[in-house]
Amino acid sequence: MSRIDIESGAGRFGAYVARPPRAAGPAPAIVVCQEIFGINADMRETCGELAEQGFIAVCPDLFWRQEPGVELSHLHDWPRALALYQAFDIDAGVRDVLATVAAARTLDGASGRVGLMGYCLGGLMTFLGAARGAPDAAVAYYGGRTEEFLAEARAVAAPLLMHLGEEDEFIPGEAQEAIVAAFAGMPNVQVHRYPGCRHAFARHGGTHYDAAAAHSANTRTFEFFRSRLTP
Repeated sequence: MSRIDIESGAGRFGAYVARPPRAAGPAPAIVVCQEIFGINADMRETCGELAEQGFIAVCPDLFWRQEPGVELSHLHDWPRALALYQAFDIDAGVRDVLATVAAARTLDGASGRVGLMGYCLGGLMTFLGAARGAPDAAVAYYGGRTEEFLAEARAVAAPLLMHLGEEDEFIPGEAQEAIVAAFAGMPNVQVHRYPGCRHAFARHGGTHYDAAAAHSANTRTFEFFRSRLTP
């Protein structure tokens, strides 16, 4: 595990990197987009799980313009996290994500194939990154506000997998139906909905963590990336 700096048109920002413990050759990279809590223990654990699956995981600091290196708890830091989220520039964030995708293609030991994934805010960044850029595959977990940007849905060319909890308090049923409808007829997009699950059902140690649903979503994610990023 290490940290790297990434160049963007607006400056340099940091990213956390986890590498496979047993590299058997060049590995695909996965860019992991954070929730509103920064690169915290949950994001580092997610990166570690991806590394165990044979991927190089790269988690960029999306809040670097506001508070570089911020690391918050989902239990105690909601006001601070929400303030950062409300001040976040979505378009600039997508550019940072795509700069990270480009950098991940050329990392030492990388195969050049790059997946993009994220949670909540990061789920939205994943969808928009897939619509505005060219990752080789993308997975969005419960991307908040996705329904506001569905005019861009048809621009998604890469394989895209989306995970939604049916009882998500931030992505209600009407929004979920709009998401499903926007991607109807697009064979490159799969939307999975998890009955009884609320927002952040896959967050490690989260209040609404659902072990069975998280396992199902993560297994689908690993298999999805493996089938699309490896020879």
